[in-house]
Amino acid sequence: MQTDFNIAGQGSRELAFQQNRVLRNTYLLLGLSMIPTVLGALVGIQMQFSFLAGSPFMAFMLFLGIAWGFMWGIEKNKNSGLGVALLLGFTFFMGLMLSRILQVALGFSNGGSMIGLAAGGTGAIFLTMATVATVSKHDFSGMGKFLFIGMIVVLLAAVANIFFQIPALSLTIAAVVVALFSAYILYDISRIVQGGETNYISATLAVYLDIYNVFVSLLQLIMAFTGERD
Repeated sequence: MQTDFNIAGQGSRELAFQQNRVLRNTYLLLGLSMIPTVLGALVGIQMQFSFLAGSPFMAFMLFLGIAWGFMWGIEKNKNSGLGVALLLGFTFFMGLMLSRILQVALGFSNGGSMIGLAAGGTGAIFLTMATVATVSKHDFSGMGKFLFIGMIVVLLAAVANIFFQIPALSLTIAAVVVALFSAYILYDISRIVQGGETNYISATLAVYLDIYNVFVSLLQLIMAFTGERD
């Protein structure tokens, strides 16, 4: 009986060590991924990068195709160094895509402060959700199905609004995306803590996309309500 308790205790310690290692490596790679994101954004701003601006629907579909191609490659190679390289390449691409909304923001007289506010708000949301997921003993994995359904609904609404161009709908989508992907941060970090995600490359990709979507949508809302023209 004593031996059984020792084996169980050792197994629990090994599981906790693995979970902490995945979480630590995820945070390290997440921090590293911000470098190519910033570089991509700076390059895009300097180049006045615009991704098929004349055809929003085609631009959106092409963006999804490239992004999903990257994500497929990352998942396919998540157990090798190539997975890390693809992830960093993907974050550079996402930085390029981010440059468009940053150019719009910088067109306002208070553009820099709005970008800073969006970044600070995103950081606060991430810190709050990650802390809740890490400290709380609650398993949030049950949220997954509801969040996925929400993401599909938002995606369909975003595609529809490409054609309708309704400002109120655009703001509603942005607000829902902030709430949805804030919840996704809680869900994805919880999966790592609970042992549901054991690969730090996959974990980093998921959390990166959560943060990216929160930042973009938060910036959209801030520009809509506080943007100041010269």
